[in-house]
Amino acid sequence: MNRTQRIAAAAASALVVGVLAAGCGGSGDESSDGTITLRVNLFGQFGYKDLYRQFEKEHPGVKIVETAEGDLGKYNTKLSQQIAANASAGDVVAIEEGQTVNFLQTPDKFVNLQEHGYDAIKGDYLPYVANATTTSDGSATIGLGTDVGGLAMCYRRDLFEQAGLPTDREEVAKLWPTWEDFITTGEKFQQGIGDDKIHFVDAATNTYNSILMQGSDETYFDRDNKLVVESNPAVKNAWDIANEMIDAGLTAKIVAFSKEWDAGFKNGSFATVACPAWMTGNIKGQAGDALAGVWDITTVPGGSGNWGGSWLAVPKSSKHQKEAVELIKFLSSAEGQMGAFEAEGRLPSLPALYDTPELKDATNPYFNDAPVGQLFVAGAKNLKPVYLGAKNVPVRDAFENVLRSVENGQRSAKEGWPEAVKAAEKAAK
Repeated sequence: MNRTQRIAAAAASALVVGVLAAGCGGSGDESSDGTITLRVNLFGQFGYKDLYRQFEKEHPGVKIVETAEGDLGKYNTKLSQQIAANASAGDVVAIEEGQTVNFLQTPDKFVNLQEHGYDAIKGDYLPYVANATTTSDGSATIGLGTDVGGLAMCYRRDLFEQAGLPTDREEVAKLWPTWEDFITTGEKFQQGIGDDKIHFVDAATNTYNSILMQGSDETYFDRDNKLVVESNPAVKNAWDIANEMIDAGLTAKIVAFSKEWDAGFKNGSFATVACPAWMTGNIKGQAGDALAGVWDITTVPGGSGNWGGSWLAVPKSSKHQKEAVELIKFLSSAEGQMGAFEAEGRLPSLPALYDTPELKDATNPYFNDAPVGQLFVAGAKNLKPVYLGAKNVPVRDAFENVLRSVENGQRSAKEGWPEAVKAAEKAAK
């Protein structure tokens, strides 16, 4: 099976895929022969193409059109505006982990899945996945979980060899039990590679986010939605370690999810990238078949982490809510999640699947037969939720923008920290 993963913000521009349909109209499209079109709006690739065909075969008179936006920020902004205005957002929409709290502020904008048999299936999901899209009073559930993150480290074997470092994934893992060890390894890499156009890591922001998601069950906000960037030590710790990498000259200073970043997977601009379960498909897609076996996967410093996850919801603006609910139930079922895993490697949120050979023994041939079952699936049961407040996305963007300014030499890390806090406070209003 092809178990590659596709990152949420994989494409640099919008990608529109019509599945057995010739066009894409508004939510509730219906042809003269009574055929209805369900619009599915996603960010990146979820691996649903074959599943759509199966659903259409089993539901005569239904056609599915998928729109996949490559820029997660643009997707979130547009979706938020559409939901707030009761505009046509699609019959099915994807909600990423950073937006669940936001949309739970207005559950009346979505179909309440508790009115469509949710109680019978909620126990199938990881508890935090089931709870993430349920209101605090338990009266409404707006989304069904699809995948979860998991965290590892992807690296280029050829560049490690050129730098005089081990290439075997188990030996590589021994190089960095901690992030401080990761920095030390990076310094050895830079010395050994002898090329100022090749760097150890892609960007300070990705490493910063990985560390932050490991360090606490909260990031920028506490569970009362109070901004805690200064009182939560995990934020400052991630900031300090990311800046140590910048000071050591380890980062390629590439904006994540940009065209330059996409190209870097092929041209060797960087040797490592923090690798949630959904990242590896982007690497395969950007690096291409010629680099099969060159990229590999090993454990992340600190051993594990959780970065990512998605849910599917049906906005109230959909004119075909019944069919849309049936579709998201199918896509988030065991059959649907396995299909997405096989197509794009998305790590299921149904723990009953974790003991199946198809998951626990899974390897990824593109990544030198890396045991993704061990690296991602084995730790999935132990993934713990990280609380992300309703304003998490703008605050995260504010922090990342200031961190990039430090990375680009526009200010020092010492100067950057108060600027980041100030920017976060503004973004949180």
